[in-house]
Amino acid sequence: MPQPTIQPADRIGRVEEYYFSRKLREVAALQAAGKDIISLAIGSPDMPPSEKTINVLCSEAHKSDAHGYQPTRGIAELRQAMARFYQRWYGVALNPETEIQPLIGSKEGILHTTLAFVNPGDKVLVPDPGYPTYTSLSRLLGAEVVKYGLREDDGWQPDFQQLEQMDYERVRLLWVNYPNMPTGAAARRATFERLVDLARRKGFVVVCDNPYSFILNNRAAGGSDEMLSILQVDGARECCIEFNSMSKSHNMPGWRVGMLASNAEFVSWVLRVKSNIDSGTLRPLQLAAAAAYDNDDAWHAEHNYHLYARRRQIAEKIMDALQCQYDKRSVGMFLWGRIPECYADAEELTEHVLHDYGVFLTPGFIFGERGRRYVRLSLCATEQRLQEALERVTTVNVKH
Repeated sequence: MPQPTIQPADRIGRVEEYYFSRKLREVAALQAAGKDIISLAIGSPDMPPSEKTINVLCSEAHKSDAHGYQPTRGIAELRQAMARFYQRWYGVALNPETEIQPLIGSKEGILHTTLAFVNPGDKVLVPDPGYPTYTSLSRLLGAEVVKYGLREDDGWQPDFQQLEQMDYERVRLLWVNYPNMPTGAAARRATFERLVDLARRKGFVVVCDNPYSFILNNRAAGGSDEMLSILQVDGARECCIEFNSMSKSHNMPGWRVGMLASNAEFVSWVLRVKSNIDSGTLRPLQLAAAAAYDNDDAWHAEHNYHLYARRRQIAEKIMDALQCQYDKRSVGMFLWGRIPECYADAEELTEHVLHDYGVFLTPGFIFGERGRRYVRLSLCATEQRLQEALERVTTVNVKH
């Protein structure tokens, strides 16, 4: 009698392995073979958190009573620090008891929010170009993904003409991300106001993913730029959820600390899901994160503005050497460049640069159809490595 064949769940067929998971294995193999690869592909800050953050983690971890299970809703000290952070930088008052939910990073938040709001077969609106996880997790959970375009001719803001004409039956969530990843488009209050108005008229939830608002925003250095949050808009709390993350603004990507903010009912629905999936976060880590939220202005000025501004100058020269066009007004920790017409698509250029010159860039196709003729360059590398990458790519023969 033949042995039965074991098959994966149907949902596995709806997604592919994450691009960076697959590609980093290839890069590791090149490095193992002796090739020096300069990675300018991933947005993982390469600097440590503030000294006080690390000191709190270490001192608290030595306490014998610090290692037990913690409440899924997060400890009071962390929620209160998150509330102070939103009041200080965004001018948004949040109740730390009911309107904030700490997360084990934004990816976890995407999963839990989708589980809390979306039934199999419901629709989720995802930006193109946009963060691939909005699409992949929606598909894993049986949602129908509907892409809405970002308009290059309008600073990569949503195509509101397209959005107004959509059928909103079964639409439960719309994902939006400004400052935008991958394009670096800055947030606009008018965009948030239009999204809130649309959501209230059509009856869906806007989820605003907001981890990049500090990076190259000169307010961090005492300038006049605004720190924008969709929760600043009148009526937003009725129909919006905002994510924020410590990964980018506090140099803590591996710590996996983020937050969700919304009205008390929405937060309670997410908590109902989350409490059945995880068992909380280590207490010393939460206390250290609370300390990081109170970093002083000087720390933010150096680590979120001046450092990235210096790196950005070299990154622009790399884009110039590759004859890619980019927006000098863009913000965030990436540079988004349109490739020369002589290449069939972005991957042709990125593979050429990786294998022949040892510089790893991200092809824009992974962010959606509208990214096929773009490459993304990360600023998460030292000035020395960026300069070395520049010296390598100046010898790239851009074909004609």
